[in-house]
Amino acid sequence: MTRNYAAFDIETAADVPESAGSWASYRPLGITCAAVFCQDASEALVWHGKNTDGTPAARMSQPEAGQLVKQLEKLVAEGYTLLTWNGLGFDFDILAEESGAVGECRKLAIDHVDMMFHVFCDRGFPVALDKAAEALAIKGKPKGMSGYLAPRLWADGAHDKVLDYVAEDVRIARDIALACEKAHRFRWLTSRGKPSSMPLPSGWLTVREAMRLPEPDTSWMTHPIPRRRFTGWLGKGLR
Repeated sequence: MTRNYAAFDIETAADVPESAGSWASYRPLGITCAAVFCQDASEALVWHGKNTDGTPAARMSQPEAGQLVKQLEKLVAEGYTLLTWNGLGFDFDILAEESGAVGECRKLAIDHVDMMFHVFCDRGFPVALDKAAEALAIKGKPKGMSGYLAPRLWADGAHDKVLDYVAEDVRIARDIALACEKAHRFRWLTSRGKPSSMPLPSGWLTVREAMRLPEPDTSWMTHPIPRRRFTGWLGKGLR
C-alpha cells in the first residue's frame, strides 16, 4: 500500500524516573516540543511552547497544544498518513490531555500508523525503536540521549539538544517505515541481540486495521500486555 508518511513525536515536560513502573501517576506530563518529518521533506518541522518574549517555554500551553492538533489535521487533509512509534499508547493520549481536543486526537490516533502497535498486535509484545533501527542498520538516537533525559535537559535550558533529539526520533521512524515497506518485512533485534523479523505483505497497518488482527498466542508469557493498555483512552466507540 502506497502512503505518504508524516512521522510525528512529542517530548514531555514531567521528569519521570526511568525506574518508574508507569508514567500514568505523573500526569499531566505536559509537552515541551514536538516534531513532524514528512516523507517528501529534507528536514523535520519542530514546535515548542513560547514565552511572551519568544523564548522556549517550560511546556506548551493548552492553546499551543491545540494548534499542534490543527497542524496534524492539516497534514492529514493534505494527504499525509501520520506515523509514530507508540503514538497510540503515548503521544496522542498525552496530546489529547494537553490540548483538550480529545475527539480530534482519538480520530487522528485510530487512523494513523503506529508501527509499534502493529507489531504488538501481531506478535503480542512491543519492540523498542532503537532495536529496529539497529537491525535495519539505520542511524539511531544520539548516544547518551533518551526520552527520560529530555525533560531534565529542557528544564536546564538545553532546548536545542532536545529539539535535535525529537527531530532525530521522527527521522528514524520515517526511515524504518520506508525500509520495511520496501522489503515487505519488519526486522528488529531481540533482548538477547538475535535478529528477528515479521512479514509485512500489505505494508504497515493503521491502528484501526491492526486492532482487527486476531489476538496472538501469549500463553508463554508470564505477564502478557493487554491491548487495552494502548487503546483504553480511545473510548468504547472506537475500540
